[in-house]
Amino acid sequence: MKKESLHEPFSIVFETLDKDSQREHQHHFFELIFILAGTGYQCINQHQFAYRAGHLFLITPEDCHSFDIHTTTEFFFLRFNNIYLKQSGLHTDNIPRLEFILQNASHQPGCILKNQVDKTLVRPMVEAIIREHVNRDLYNQELIQQLVNTLIVVVARNIAKYLPEQVHTGTDDKALTIINYIQDNIYAPEKTRAEVISQHLGISETYLGRFFKKHTGETLQKYLINYRLKLIEARLQHSDKRMHEIADELGFTDESHLNKFFRKNRGVSPSEFRKALTKPVLVSAAVMAE
Repeated sequence: MKKESLHEPFSIVFETLDKDSQREHQHHFFELIFILAGTGYQCINQHQFAYRAGHLFLITPEDCHSFDIHTTTEFFFLRFNNIYLKQSGLHTDNIPRLEFILQNASHQPGCILKNQVDKTLVRPMVEAIIREHVNRDLYNQELIQQLVNTLIVVVARNIAKYLPEQVHTGTDDKALTIINYIQDNIYAPEKTRAEVISQHLGISETYLGRFFKKHTGETLQKYLINYRLKLIEARLQHSDKRMHEIADELGFTDESHLNKFFRKNRGVSPSEFRKALTKPVLVSAAVMAE
């Protein structure tokens, strides 16, 4: 398998690829991939995700990935390494946190943008980076670096939503191992049972529960519930998948099981949640006049 290296702090590539498959490869750096147009499948670590325009992916060092292109696709690639994070002009206090968040992203396929507001931010930023890169106008390098920094921070914010609030750069390595294991297996509920996780790590269920709560601030069960809820909500908000498709993807026995789980924790059914998202926001004339 081909392994690619980056010989500069960051690089920008944008290209159009026709219907074909990119062979599997690994990196020694981070790679952000934004889909400007086109459809197909992203494969990462043996898992697949259907991509379309507007999706943003993060490939972390050592991830194995490829694309199965179904219709001509316009890709934007931003490649950067740890050196760039340290020399990019980002606030010094934020660098360890950013690096930690990026390294602990889920090694699963799928768009990493969870905030609708962030989805509207990313395309204009990517288009501005491309424009500055092509035109090479006055101060273009400074503008590109500021835009790249902003894009990285937006990505980190979306990843952080899936990490327990108390997880940080000082968190015990074993706690991070547990979280990474959960993220790798969140689509297979049978693998995220406390019994299975404890056997995988060679520790008792009781110790696993106490240890996870101590180092993350929430119980293992609560973390799993919140994680699955966020995955469901992201699909209800940002995809047109049917309920049975979401249930099947996330390992629920059927649509009824999904409905019961979601209603118990959110007080409404998934359909009601999605319907509420489509209601128009009414703005009073007084507010519009301000």
